[in-house]
Amino acid sequence: MKNRRTFLKLASLSSLAVMAKGFSQTLKTTPPQNKTNFINQKPIVISTWIHGMQANAGAWEVLTKGGKAIDAVQRGVMVVESDVENQSVGLGGLPDRDGIVTLDACIMDENNRCGAVACLQNIENPIAVARKVMDETPHVLLVGEGALQFALEKGFKSVNLLTEKSKKDWESWKVKSKYQPVINSENHDTIGMLALDAEGNLSGSCTTSGMAYKLHGRVGDSPIIGAGLFVDNEVGAACATGMGEAVIRIAGSAVVVELMRQGMSPSEACKTAVNRIIKKHKDLTNLQVGFLALNKQGEHGGYSVYNGFNYALRTQTQNEMVNAKFDRTW
Repeated sequence: MKNRRTFLKLASLSSLAVMAKGFSQTLKTTPPQNKTNFINQKPIVISTWIHGMQANAGAWEVLTKGGKAIDAVQRGVMVVESDVENQSVGLGGLPDRDGIVTLDACIMDENNRCGAVACLQNIENPIAVARKVMDETPHVLLVGEGALQFALEKGFKSVNLLTEKSKKDWESWKVKSKYQPVINSENHDTIGMLALDAEGNLSGSCTTSGMAYKLHGRVGDSPIIGAGLFVDNEVGAACATGMGEAVIRIAGSAVVVELMRQGMSPSEACKTAVNRIIKKHKDLTNLQVGFLALNKQGEHGGYSVYNGFNYALRTQTQNEMVNAKFDRTW
């Protein structure tokens, strides 16, 4: 009996020693192995496509002065909305098949407050209207005539969004078009922006003139919280670009954030969401979708169905375009 007790005692002590050694080794294993571009610095701002460079510059002015992420993501995308040379967002955006420019936008802060507008006409900066919806109403989404009425009541000026260039492009399109809008690597239809400020808070924005030559009244994923944009300040933020209908079908941005909550890196989460879209659609012809994500540690990543998706990155040491990984080539 004595020998048995001694054996059990020694075995117990040995097990404790092994557990202690393993615990000690676990404490030393940082950062996690799946953190492929872990930077752990703030502030940081990322945004979709090449026009994200000018948007990031606007956001960076806010962030470097200690400003809040929510103000940065609004300021940043407004730069692109007001750029008449950009035909995918705001003023000068390509119209629907009837020649009418309609705009969609949403914004979300670190407290899960959010605001959005859809099918908004004659207002240059829909993201600013979405911010008003968030700050000054109990609602999340206003659409069409109601959104326009709200904007005018809040002092926004009515402007003609259809520039001569966009009008000529629309008239040329009408000659042979079968009213079948195409999304591809050259139709940069959206700008989505995600920011982490000096206080460690996340916010995001998304704005678009929508799919070129769409059916009048069509609304894509960009103003839909959980589809085109989602922010959870405990985990991270994500936004989407491309074929909005495909993004909506899987609640894309919310899915990306939840995957990060489960431990995936931003890149891995974006890839998994893209693979879900691929699985859900039998025909991937011209079906381009890209996701962009940022977590609380400042790690960023993106992934798309086809090649061609890239995003702008701005930190204290970087100001550059990043080519996202992809599943297949055109």
